[in-house]
Amino acid sequence: MHEILVVIDILSAVGIIGLVLLQQGKGADMGAAFGSGASSTLFGARGSANFLTRTTAVLAIVFFASNLGLAYLAGKSVAPKSITETVQEAPKPAAPAVPEQQTPKAPEVPK
Repeated sequence: MHEILVVIDILSAVGIIGLVLLQQGKGADMGAAFGSGASSTLFGARGSANFLTRTTAVLAIVFFASNLGLAYLAGKSVAPKSITETVQEAPKPAAPAVPEQQTPKAPEVPK
């Protein structure tokens, strides 16, 4: 589920960026008044602006919803909250076996 939401989030973000770059600014309407040919577009003089604005709004809603879903999933996870909780305590090494100390024997003196 997490991966699906991440893909939706990325695609909606890229779509928003593309649509914002395609939209004309408020000052671009001045050119249409002097006959720049905007009325012969596919959507009409104002149709493309309405279509792009509505599509951007829909993608923004999808983007926010996917981010809310990702935040919910992140808060719901049972992952440790601290790095110290993730570290396993290393087992204590066993004490090295110490050989029994033998008392040295005195050298035998020949008779």
